[in-house]
Amino acid sequence: MSLAVCVFCASGPVGDTHLALARDVGAGIAARGWTLVSGGGRVGMMGEVARAARAGGAHTVGVIPTGLVDREVADDASDELVVVDGMRERKAAMDERSEAVVALPGGLGTLEELFETWTARYLGMHAKPVVLCDPTGHYDSLLRWVEGLTGTGFVSAGSLDALVRTTTADAALDAVAAAVPQPS
Repeated sequence: MSLAVCVFCASGPVGDTHLALARDVGAGIAARGWTLVSGGGRVGMMGEVARAARAGGAHTVGVIPTGLVDREVADDASDELVVVDGMRERKAAMDERSEAVVALPGGLGTLEELFETWTARYLGMHAKPVVLCDPTGHYDSLLRWVEGLTGTGFVSAGSLDALVRTTTADAALDAVAAAVPQPS
């Protein structure tokens, strides 16, 4: 059984640098013999990570809500395409099917997914590594703001330790490998 890594990322139009990052993550997942769990869309970074993972031989699982099947153009090339009722069911299914999370640059949806899984990790609701891969500084201002909340009673310094920050696809996947016991 291979390790399943959930990747959160943009599903909309983004620049070539971010698409290349998504391809690198997908290819890296495949090279390690892991499974990709994604949001089930075939466009933007989400589509790129899935295509690269499949091209490298990885098993891919896409999870998409019924209401987004047409909007995100469902990745019907997924080895498993799971269609669920809504966003909460989507996150639950992605969570159930993965042992680690890697977040790439993204918008509101990615932020929501990242914050939920990061918070749950900090609260001890799961032990999965939560890795942020941000080579372009996409999240720098946001993370500075969160760090600025430490010591105020709103954010504990320990919560920052629940998020591993990296700047390359290889470093992100190495952080996953270091945190999750691999089957022998």
